[in-house]
Amino acid sequence: MTGRQLAAMETKKKLLAAAKRLIGERGLADVAVEEITGACGVAKGTFYTYFKKKEDIVFELSEEMFGEILENAKNAAGGAAEKLKNYMSHFSECIEKSGVKLAQEWVRGVVEPPKDGSEKTKLASDLADMRTLLQFLEETQKLREGAAAALAGTLVDLAYGQMLCWCMTDGQYSLKGRTEAFCEEYLPALLQKYII
Repeated sequence: MTGRQLAAMETKKKLLAAAKRLIGERGLADVAVEEITGACGVAKGTFYTYFKKKEDIVFELSEEMFGEILENAKNAAGGAAEKLKNYMSHFSECIEKSGVKLAQEWVRGVVEPPKDGSEKTKLASDLADMRTLLQFLEETQKLREGAAAALAGTLVDLAYGQMLCWCMTDGQYSLKGRTEAFCEEYLPALLQKYII
């Protein structure tokens, strides 16, 4: 990589870190692009080199954090239930660590999809990740064929329902703890039909 490319990557990382901190503290609506760029010591126009609009940075933050969770779940020890519990509990832990304000932005993105018609949403990304994990479990013969088609939407709906309830309580309990309790109690029953 050239020096210019490395500098560009570093600038984007700084923008993402500043946005995560500011949005986590106050929410997307109360953070201006100028504040994000000001926190990084770059001009406002620099933001638009990397993102078309302010909402795009929230999606990018999501992609970065949750892609790693998917890979870790695939490599986790155990069968299908253990790998799914790993994914879902780390998904919830990441949301909890990111804070209620950022989680509210992700929920808002579901309620109010992008007006530009793009398919680029956190929900679409999370559905794709869950399908990928379930298909991986089918391919590695931990789940029967058809599990991904049957379960991906349901499991993401459950994760989003828990995230929404957590946001509504302003984070008054452990989202990760609640997710782990769900996985222990109900995940085996959901998977029973598909376990090989």
